[in-house]
Amino acid sequence: MPESKGFVEFAVELLGNVGPVRARAMFGGHGIYCGDRMIGLVDDDEIFLKTDPETRPRFEEAGCRRWVYTGGRKETRTSYFRPPDEAHESPEAMEPWGRLALEAARRAARSARVTRKAPGRSRRPS
Repeated sequence: MPESKGFVEFAVELLGNVGPVRARAMFGGHGIYCGDRMIGLVDDDEIFLKTDPETRPRFEEAGCRRWVYTGGRKETRTSYFRPPDEAHESPEAMEPWGRLALEAARRAARSARVTRKAPGRSRRPS
């Protein structure tokens, strides 16, 4: 089910303390970006934030639910988690969760840049 325009605007407002946040339509939902990093998504009027091995335990400890989608007959578990209910009460309450998502997005981008570099190009002579 597609999300409502009002909820997407609400999600952007909630995450606004993290930095310059915007939403972009994609795959029937919306990606939530802070600058050029995707930090979350909106699906069926719910916010899900990016995690990685460093930030995921915080979401799991808080009892947050993972975003899982089904494509065909296959269920895919993602690295996105719904923040706790109380985080949806204000931008101040959502901010720590949004910052965790931004940290995860930045680490993923750094990792991707390292992976894309050709072998030997970044090495210094001994």
